[in-house]
Amino acid sequence: MLLPNCLFRVGGVAALLSTSPMNARFRLKHVVRTFTGANDDGAYRCVFQEEDDQGNVGINLSKNLMVVAGSSLQANITEIGPLVLPASEQLLFVLSFIARKVLGARIKPYIPDFSTAFEHMCIHAGGRAVIDQLQKKLRLTDQQVEASRMTLHRFGNTSSSSLWYELAYVEAKGRMRKGDRVWMIGFGSGFKCNSVVWECIQPAARDTDGPWTTSIHRYPVDIPDVLK
Repeated sequence: MLLPNCLFRVGGVAALLSTSPMNARFRLKHVVRTFTGANDDGAYRCVFQEEDDQGNVGINLSKNLMVVAGSSLQANITEIGPLVLPASEQLLFVLSFIARKVLGARIKPYIPDFSTAFEHMCIHAGGRAVIDQLQKKLRLTDQQVEASRMTLHRFGNTSSSSLWYELAYVEAKGRMRKGDRVWMIGFGSGFKCNSVVWECIQPAARDTDGPWTTSIHRYPVDIPDVLK
């Protein structure tokens, strides 16, 4: 229960939502919320606030947290895929699903190529292991997870607020273009996995004041592999 006190760093983000197409810079396209608290895999208690034997209140992180997160992500992908993926990717996914039903585990599940649906991805920077697993599971390139890794390096684990630091990183690098699609993937206790899809209406100017103003020129930095 001491572990969360070492893992998390204080962070906060405010986002102004508007119905005005004249002033908004991003258009909200989709929101998919996956809640797995009713599952039998311990999802509800894998991140849980409780008292220890001495009466101290803390957050208990279960050892199967990554397994639960992976299952939640898979369920979320299954739901958001038909909303964003082109027909060719959806067809491959359906064929893989049918083949697995017929032939069983001998057929590996098809992982859709989400780069066909999004130009930018903002992944929950909940730790190096979280980013590594998401990169592996979604078959993402190093550049696609760069914003997440650099946010973790610069600001630490600020939980789901890290997604907005990542969006600010992409804009500070001047990579955002009008019409670009952004996929945000966040996790939380419960256990839940949430996806938000944005479409850029008007990119921010590169000299816009933001969290990366004083440090963007130093990034990206090389992050060496951790010895196991």
